[in-house]
Amino acid sequence: MDPRNIFKPEPKKQIVPKAVERDFEREYGKLQQLEEQTKKLQKDMKKSIEADLAMSKSAVKISSDLLANPLCEPDPGFLEMVTALDTAMKRMDAFNQEKVNQIQKTVMDPLKRFSSVFPSLNMAVKRREQALQEYKRLQSKLEKYEEKEKTGAVIAKLHQAREELRPVRDDFTAKNIQLLEEMPQFYNSRVDYFKPSFESLIRAQVVYYTEMSRVFGDLAQQVDQVELTDQERERENEARLAELRGLSIVADD
Repeated sequence: MDPRNIFKPEPKKQIVPKAVERDFEREYGKLQQLEEQTKKLQKDMKKSIEADLAMSKSAVKISSDLLANPLCEPDPGFLEMVTALDTAMKRMDAFNQEKVNQIQKTVMDPLKRFSSVFPSLNMAVKRREQALQEYKRLQSKLEKYEEKEKTGAVIAKLHQAREELRPVRDDFTAKNIQLLEEMPQFYNSRVDYFKPSFESLIRAQVVYYTEMSRVFGDLAQQVDQVELTDQERERENEARLAELRGLSIVADD
């Protein structure tokens, strides 16, 4: 209810049955919640897409920087490994971009189109409320004349009030019936509308991670020519670091 209407006189006649008003508020409340959830989903999907793109672009930047680093020049084996990494990161970025494009087209765009319906829906509810308030105003006016002594002037004004009320009552009734019929239809259609989008989202993720399995499988074959455990790699790194620390130029004074 609009707070501005709290202090307006209410007609004695019950304009809208309480059960009908409860049904209306329940259905509209569900749509308001749906609108909020749709906006949140849009926002979360946008963040996810941006994070995905940033991740793959960052990985390409790191591998490119390594490739251009002088560290690679004296060691052909190391250069070959970093080149393989750079190729894998670029493949990952390309597949990631394909995935993002697919999600944008089949998920984000439908979400945006779905959200664009809510302003019209909210405006229809607002027009219904405006019609209801006008209905109440004219009903109160009619009741005021009905309570007065039936003089000729009062009877004329009573007739005029009834004529003014009729189209307003019919307008509100039509708006109320339409919304009560169509709000549940709109709410119940959400599953059929979004199901293809979410199926496409799942397929895009499956395709992407299937390709990633191939990309990193190929990379593993190129860089893991000598199989070492994590503990063995750590010991090897510590040994190399100890050798570096033994150099006089890095020794403590």
